[in-house]
Amino acid sequence: MNEAARKLAPALSNEPHYREAPSNLEAEQALLGAILVNNDAYYRVSDFLKPGHFHEPLHRKIFEVAGDIIRMGKIAHPVTIKTFLPAETKVGDLTLAQYLGRLAGEAVTIINAEDYGRAIYDLALRRALITIGEDMVNIAYDAPLDMPPQTQIEDTERRLFELAETGRYDGGFQTFSDAVAQAIDMAGTAFERDGHLSGISTGIMSLDAKMGGLQRSDLIVLAGRPGMGKTSLATNIAYNIAAAYEPEVLPDGSFKAKNGGVVGFYSLEMSSEQLATRIISEQTEVSSSKIRRGDITEADFEKLVACSQMMQKVPLFIDQTGGISIAQLSARARRLKRQRGLDVLVVDYIQLMTGSGKSGENRVQEVTQITTGLKALGKELNVPIIALSQLSRQVESREDKRPQLSDLRESGSIEQDADVVLFVFREEYYVKNMEPRDISDPKYPEWEQQMEKVKGTADVIIAKQRHGPTGTVKLAFQSEFTRFADLADPSFIQYEEH
Repeated sequence: MNEAARKLAPALSNEPHYREAPSNLEAEQALLGAILVNNDAYYRVSDFLKPGHFHEPLHRKIFEVAGDIIRMGKIAHPVTIKTFLPAETKVGDLTLAQYLGRLAGEAVTIINAEDYGRAIYDLALRRALITIGEDMVNIAYDAPLDMPPQTQIEDTERRLFELAETGRYDGGFQTFSDAVAQAIDMAGTAFERDGHLSGISTGIMSLDAKMGGLQRSDLIVLAGRPGMGKTSLATNIAYNIAAAYEPEVLPDGSFKAKNGGVVGFYSLEMSSEQLATRIISEQTEVSSSKIRRGDITEADFEKLVACSQMMQKVPLFIDQTGGISIAQLSARARRLKRQRGLDVLVVDYIQLMTGSGKSGENRVQEVTQITTGLKALGKELNVPIIALSQLSRQVESREDKRPQLSDLRESGSIEQDADVVLFVFREEYYVKNMEPRDISDPKYPEWEQQMEKVKGTADVIIAKQRHGPTGTVKLAFQSEFTRFADLADPSFIQYEEH
């Protein structure tokens, strides 16, 4: 063993015993010199570069002081800056004043200031990644009792997510001409797309007519009381989008959805098997209860097999993990987008999710964290997110059972963060429960008439829409197939409430 160590020692002696954190002092000096010569260079980098991004502590201080002076409307140059820095500071054999003078004297141009800034910024991100990686390894080796591995994964994911959000220098203002060009591109895409919609079609024409499809980065809250069919509507929309998927190859070889899209479905309440049964029932028109009981004919079974073969090609991905946290959901959604693509995300439902904060937080704070996280995720991935939500029981205590925004459970954050709020309301559900016990009851004909009027229909109430009208869309609902569809009778198609 000692002999092997002696043989190895000479080889190791020529190698450094440590690795230095990535940095580029020359780029830092070049940028600071450019700023001292022409203060305009500061504004080329100030929107994304901060003092903490500099590796050398003295450079951090120089950049910070220069920024303060420039923002006050004064000129930052070696003479004005040195009065705000420790006079006794030495840089090798140079005094601070000499070092500042050399930075300015060796500066050539401010043309490359932004390139220097980006190089400094990228190296700062690499150092931050190294820190996160080291912390992850150290905690994994010596984890505290109150941090199980799952919590550490979520914490690391959160830190990486924050770094990804802040670690960009492509933000800030854009010219109005760029914004106009993007709007024209969107209009052109809508013109070429089936149905001429600016967003992704839900597959339900009367709903698309009101909403213009599902708009990218929107948080769409779909709410209702139990039994109203909110999961059925979400499932219908998800399958319609996935079944209509038509990819288009871009010049760089990547794909985008020309029609329809790739759908990710977080089913926190039902298993993937139950969800698939619902979709098969909807597509084959074989009752889901009969499928579960095996009470089907040979012809029905052949329809099920044919449908399942067709559905295997549909880009609909289901995650059935219960009690998932917003951090876990975000991590899996990013992974799905990277590996398979992603155009729409469905979460069933908000109240079954957990936040990523401390367990001492109350439920309202936790739901606020969840809805804020979903909204941020939609913007990051540039996809619409349909998030289902329960309504409070106060709906049942009112004579008019039609839901309102105030009925949303923990409603403050849900209502505030949502771009669109949809309520599913089936009057048939409540009328059916009011059926007189005796057919000879004088009220029975009145009930029967009322039941006939609402049977097989459902209202989707658009209670909030940032970029469109509110109102109500009347749909057909076939409960045995858990299917929503446009009404066949045009006189029922839709009515509006402004």
